[in-house]
Amino acid sequence: LETRLDRLETAHESVISAAYDNQSGMNTIHRAVLSLLEPMDFEAFLENLESSVAPILRVETLRLIMESGTTSPPRDVAGPLGIVPTGTVAELISGGRRAPRGDDIILRRAAEQTLPHHGASRAPIRSEALLPIDLGAGRFPALLLMGSADLSRFNPAHGTDLLRFFGQAFRLVLISWLRE
Repeated sequence: LETRLDRLETAHESVISAAYDNQSGMNTIHRAVLSLLEPMDFEAFLENLESSVAPILRVETLRLIMESGTTSPPRDVAGPLGIVPTGTVAELISGGRRAPRGDDIILRRAAEQTLPHHGASRAPIRSEALLPIDLGAGRFPALLLMGSADLSRFNPAHGTDLLRFFGQAFRLVLISWLRE
């Protein structure tokens, strides 16, 4: 009976720990979404990505990659905004693989193709999350790219529910700025 009680207590502690981690993650994402809503113009929105949202999410890089519809080489418009040629978003999502990955959230080790798009970082980017953003019919695709120096931060085995919520909130805020 003592052994069974010990196993039950261990399982109970594990469930409580997982619940605390989930609550903590949810609070972090909610703070990040609220921070997305604060800026009063598009430039402030972009600055806010680096100055507030990235630290809240505890990532080294947070970049918005948008396709321009041209075939000219990529260029940086502002710190967290990258303007890239048509097809680049799909290339970044595939990460050098031949088979397309679809339009779902991708958590992985940093791919060689995406490293230049992370921009300058204090620490080398070792893992990344890619959140494809559908801006609607008639608009080019976009991508929210997060990078972390922690190799285990974005792992394919992790769940993506909270990142999916953040990506949808980000998409709605971005579309409202693009309408103006």
